[in-house]
Amino acid sequence: MAYLEKTTSGMSDGNKKIWTLSFWMKRTKLGSEQFLWSWGENNSSDGKLLFGAGDQLVFMNDGQCGSNQTMARALKDTNAWYHIVWRCKADEGSNDNRWKLYINGELIPASEYGSPSISNADGIVNKWSTQDCWHGGNARSQQTGSVNPFYGLMSHIHFCDGYAYDASDFGETDATTGEWKIKTSPSVSYGTNGYFILKDNNSGTDESPNSNSFTAVGTITKTQDNPSNFFATLSPHILPRSSGGTISNGSLTFGTSAAQWTTESSSFGITKGKYYFEVKLRDNGTDRRFRWGLQKNAEITKTGNNKVIAGTDNNAIGYATQGESATQGSYFINQSATTLSDGDINADNAIYGFAIDLDNQKMYGHFNGTWLHSGNPSAGSGGVDVSSFYTVGEPLFPSFTTHNSDIDINFGNGFFGTTAVATNSGSGYQDVDGTGIFNYTVPTNFRAICTKGINQ
Repeated sequence: MAYLEKTTSGMSDGNKKIWTLSFWMKRTKLGSEQFLWSWGENNSSDGKLLFGAGDQLVFMNDGQCGSNQTMARALKDTNAWYHIVWRCKADEGSNDNRWKLYINGELIPASEYGSPSISNADGIVNKWSTQDCWHGGNARSQQTGSVNPFYGLMSHIHFCDGYAYDASDFGETDATTGEWKIKTSPSVSYGTNGYFILKDNNSGTDESPNSNSFTAVGTITKTQDNPSNFFATLSPHILPRSSGGTISNGSLTFGTSAAQWTTESSSFGITKGKYYFEVKLRDNGTDRRFRWGLQKNAEITKTGNNKVIAGTDNNAIGYATQGESATQGSYFINQSATTLSDGDINADNAIYGFAIDLDNQKMYGHFNGTWLHSGNPSAGSGGVDVSSFYTVGEPLFPSFTTHNSDIDINFGNGFFGTTAVATNSGSGYQDVDGTGIFNYTVPTNFRAICTKGINQ
């Protein structure tokens, strides 16, 4: 659990009628109440913007409208970054113009959240003299006891005191793709008490002229995943194929301490090209083992305990460790496994790599940086021929099975769990496009599984 807070510190109030909040966020957990932004203290007044248990945005601002306003639509895409703008101009003549909510540049009609009556009055938001402000948690938790943290990523948080901006001031439509994209340095003003945080780092340092910085509570991890380049993560939409499997750390840690198999996948598919990712194995009980590779869509949608990639069903390729007492691992195509001759590849805290060349239909795996099965993905030699499995253009999805173990996945985000990669003087290695941060050297002409990588 982590969030950013700024507690009451003798500041004077800002403009409580006119302000704008803009930020980008990516979700990693669904189906629970999670606070994105809140103002409050140990009393009955607050302002807030959060996800409800139904994954709809909920917002309110005491003094202007003291009841929860809930959007009709749910936001459940865990691959995408969302851009949220809440603009307040309470002195507008039209009630529907007093609050404006934008999602990815689209103005959400007030009718979608009940057309609330917004009074031309001061609200709690921007009341710095008595209210605490939090990003990623519930500022009133000192009274309620429930922090209700946000599970996911946040970036480029702007708060503009005394200025009413639209979404187009912070983002724009890409002329080529038609998608909404970020303006990393928008031409906006911050007023007396505004701020700009989480621009290029994981601290609460204010990059506006106001020095209105926030304090991090808990560990906030910097990631290469950002609004300009989305990286693959595991998907909470794909139910773990065992009740014992859990996802954490931005949907990049997965595993179980139970003596059963559990499988999880990313919903970020690839159809062509050359890609690379890494996995770190951590012991979580006796008989530690796991499998890593790719699955077809027909496989990731199956449910039931003890579903294992390349186990009882087809539609998977990859590599496997075979238990702590085994001396060798294996590679598999569908249900057919072939024993490797590379010695023992099952080790606690080992780092495993996976390289897939979809253009030439070969896969490669490594154990602590040594490529298995005489493979050399940079040269295109060795490796495992997967042409019998793969039809060019068919989407494949990174997938993982664990047994008494946890795994930390690095799709180029630069971390194993909350620990930064340690090699190359601590700076890691990047792919052919200079994208991502990896523990080991990325094979020549291979890419991270991210939007920039798949759009080459």
